Amino acid sequence: QITQCGTSTQLSELLSNEQFQFIEYLHNKYDENRIELLKNRENRQRNYDNGASPEYDKNSEACTSKWKVAPIPNDLKVRRVEITGPINDPKMVINMLNRNGSGFRADTAMLDFEDSMKPSWSNVVSGLQNILGVSQGVLKFEKKSPDGNVEKTYSLNADDSAKAMVRVRGLHLNENNIKLNGQPISGGMFDLVATSLISAHNFIKRGQTPKFYVPKCEHFEEARWWNQIFSEVEDYLKIPRSSIRATFLIETLPAAFQIEEILFELREHAAGLNVGRWDKIFSDIKVLGKHKDKISADRASINMAKFWMDNYAKRLIKICHERGAYAIGGMSAFTPGKDEETRDAQTKKVSDDKKNEFRIGHDGCWVSHPYFIGPAMEAFPKDNQIEELLPEFERFPNLVMDGEGPRTIQGLRTNLRVGIAYMQGWNRDLGCVAWDNLMEDLATLEISRAQTWQWLYHNVSLDTGETVDENLITITFDEEFDKITSELNLDENSLTYKEFKKAKEDACTLFLQKEMPAFLTTESELG
Repeated sequence: QITQCGTSTQLSELLSNEQFQFIEYLHNKYDENRIELLKNRENRQRNYDNGASPEYDKNSEACTSKWKVAPIPNDLKVRRVEITGPINDPKMVINMLNRNGSGFRADTAMLDFEDSMKPSWSNVVSGLQNILGVSQGVLKFEKKSPDGNVEKTYSLNADDSAKAMVRVRGLHLNENNIKLNGQPISGGMFDLVATSLISAHNFIKRGQTPKFYVPKCEHFEEARWWNQIFSEVEDYLKIPRSSIRATFLIETLPAAFQIEEILFELREHAAGLNVGRWDKIFSDIKVLGKHKDKISADRASINMAKFWMDNYAKRLIKICHERGAYAIGGMSAFTPGKDEETRDAQTKKVSDDKKNEFRIGHDGCWVSHPYFIGPAMEAFPKDNQIEELLPEFERFPNLVMDGEGPRTIQGLRTNLRVGIAYMQGWNRDLGCVAWDNLMEDLATLEISRAQTWQWLYHNVSLDTGETVDENLITITFDEEFDKITSELNLDENSLTYKEFKKAKEDACTLFLQKEMPAFLTTESELG
């Protein structure tokens, strides 16, 4: 028996009863397996907590047999620059897809149900409405004044827009607003299926491939689960196998050891893999969090120059290209800033990062702001680099961080400051916030949370002499809250001040938990 939340009238305008029955069929057939896969994650983490580390299976069928992914569709062969952002905001979606003020346009745009979008029901439904408009080429947004007059109209330029891709929620996220026999359905399965049902035929009629991103995969058996859902959707829509294509983010430490196995499971539907660097850093800390010799350095010091990060990116490139898939680089999370000097400095950071990604063999990259599309495009002068096979690179490199580097009070302050800023946005239904010239989304909040927990768990002595304990964290939270409210010149009686105060309290509670939850949340908000 399907039950929906009170705002389901909006959803009933998008999906028919027959389509709901298909979602029910998939839930009944596949959700038990999903729960089992999540329990397997917990079991593996217990082993890691007891001293184990992820390992390669060099004798797997994926590693030892000859195979390639299905031929890549033409509209996925050029992905030099991909821009990302939440799918629920129509203005942002239009701005991601259209040319920017300087005339540059991304090749593809990843419209996100996941890390940059808080999974509230209103956001989910808005996201579906927006992808429907994109698939039809008619998305429009009217900015209105307080008295209801239209001040500005934003319209999708369907004849000259980036190709839309949809990132669904991860395997761990439940959608509480649709329940079957009292149990929530999979948020990611719902995103994938609902998006396909309302948009796939529209995209195909316009000569485009229905394209998806899938996050947070940890094991090849999880990739197999997703691949089965893709096939079920194609059969229901009566479209040929491999019509729907997906790029999986390799953004967990266990997945980095199973790149070839994951791609093998997806070979009918794979378009490529992506180096999800921020979640990967979070996963590195989380997976090895209780290992005394793997205590992470300041977040700001961990970059793609670190050997384990460089190895992970090159391993992905090597395997993808050998198997006929594309290797997309990671996110430069910089924002332009508010003055010319800052913009120049931020642009150089993005440009240097993207030039390095091109140099090592990536086919494309991510940016978080339209301002950087041009500099990123300049760094990728070729349509793709599928011919770059990295023959000299070791196939099974060291992917485990070394536990070396600075651990400073400033690093702790950065973590706590991000925690306050992100939770203030989260409490206002936002999944990403521009903060201190960076775009902070759920992944960077998770890094900050995990690192603070790890330092507390091991009572780390910082380079400046302080010991990380509950008292130091609590005092530092208060100090950073005072700095933020002073910088923003907030009156103690203002609503924004009260919002930041609650955010500080929420972040402090979250960061001080004795046992670190695997994710900030596994549940969507009831609508």
